[in-house]
Amino acid sequence: MASVHPVQSARSQFLTKLFYGSGSLAFGVKDNGFNVLLLLYYNQVLGLPASWAGSALALALVVDSVVDPLIGYASDNTRSRWGRRHPYMYAAAIPASLSYLLLWMPPAHLGNLSLLAYLFVTTVLVRSFITVYEIPSAALGPELNRDYDERTSYMSFRYLFGWVGGVTMYVLAFAVFLRPDATHPVGQLNPHGYHTYAIAAAIVMFVSILSSSIGTHSAIPYLKTPPARPRIPFGQVAREIGGVLGNKSAAVLLGFGIVSGVSAGVTFALQAYFSTFFWQLPAQNIAVLGLGSYVSAFGAMVAAPRLSKRLGKKRALITVAIISAILGPSTLILRLLGFFPENNSAFLVPLMLVMGIVTVGLSIVPPILAASMMSDVVEDNQVKSGRRSEGVLFAANAFLLKCVSGLGLLAGSFVLSMVHFPQGAKPGHVAPEVLSRLALVDICALAVLNAIAIALVAGYTITRAKHAANLETLDATAAELVTQDPRLHVAGPH
Repeated sequence: MASVHPVQSARSQFLTKLFYGSGSLAFGVKDNGFNVLLLLYYNQVLGLPASWAGSALALALVVDSVVDPLIGYASDNTRSRWGRRHPYMYAAAIPASLSYLLLWMPPAHLGNLSLLAYLFVTTVLVRSFITVYEIPSAALGPELNRDYDERTSYMSFRYLFGWVGGVTMYVLAFAVFLRPDATHPVGQLNPHGYHTYAIAAAIVMFVSILSSSIGTHSAIPYLKTPPARPRIPFGQVAREIGGVLGNKSAAVLLGFGIVSGVSAGVTFALQAYFSTFFWQLPAQNIAVLGLGSYVSAFGAMVAAPRLSKRLGKKRALITVAIISAILGPSTLILRLLGFFPENNSAFLVPLMLVMGIVTVGLSIVPPILAASMMSDVVEDNQVKSGRRSEGVLFAANAFLLKCVSGLGLLAGSFVLSMVHFPQGAKPGHVAPEVLSRLALVDICALAVLNAIAIALVAGYTITRAKHAANLETLDATAAELVTQDPRLHVAGPH
């Protein structure tokens, strides 16, 4: 067993949060690229039908559904001099960044079937290698702090850096890399810019993974050490994973995450289409709107822990999710009703920027709270099963995030097909009725998905009082074990 973690000073705790959070830069870069740029790149730039591209990304989720929990389980049960998590984190740095680079550089002159196969294979590689890093890294959170409210602070840092990484590459993509030239008057349809973007993104991912792994390395002696176990058959592994995910509160969060992930995925998948064709924004203005997400992310980081303390996590999540669902599609609704500035108005971008800061900030708070709630499932499950399973639980959380770029992009591609959005379209040349149908279908789909997600999370049962009771039970069990054998020490930071 590891030693008891020393009481941390405010400065050292801040640094721990900083290094823990910074690891999600890599996931944020990857996620934003998948959610915002990938469908546009493969569909409008490379010419792959939208439904084909969406299907390839969704089909890769089948592989993820097997790989993710196995990586989580392996991480939970690894015994090494570098602990349970860090061997995987270090190992993923090069393959994760290299596979992401390859995703954006398919060989020239591929037919649609070959391009589809390339997209599927590279998507599986990227997601699998990111999984090897992201799940063990995220699973450090419940071990680094077990306080009900502090966990929300830890997850706020995690999501802040994820958004900062994604938004930074998003802004750089539209402001620097996706520039128009003589052949491509619309910058976001210029294939050369995507190649430069991919190189920069891969470098950021590598540095993020390595620096976070090194920065949290000093915590290894104080993290949980799993008991030695004999090799067990795969059937038992599957049953243990199923038992963890069968926890009622974990299952509720899983359902909430999948449905809200699809909703977010539809929004992300169509964002570039709305910006380019509906609002007819040049790349520079899209980059300006992206800058507002920095304010949104910092606002969510501050708001989530405060809401957790004031309302409790479940109530706060439901409240913010309802407000977000109402305000999220407000710009589209106002445009359809004729109450929003026209595309050539000087007020369009400033108004979209202000409204975007509010709506994006509201959309970030629920997943922060949900991740903190998943952290509390760790002890709830440990009381019932006797095993700590952070890896499996955060594998489920990572899978939910992939649903954004998998099921969400699939749904988004079907929306494009449903409204008969043209391939090879040019801004200003798409029929107004097609754009109106696109906005209307998007609004209706998000309303239904958000209502289902909010209804699901109502079944979550772990309150502040129940979490405290779970900690008391585990402390009493640990104290009894130490009484029986004084050589044992209770592990984990407090």
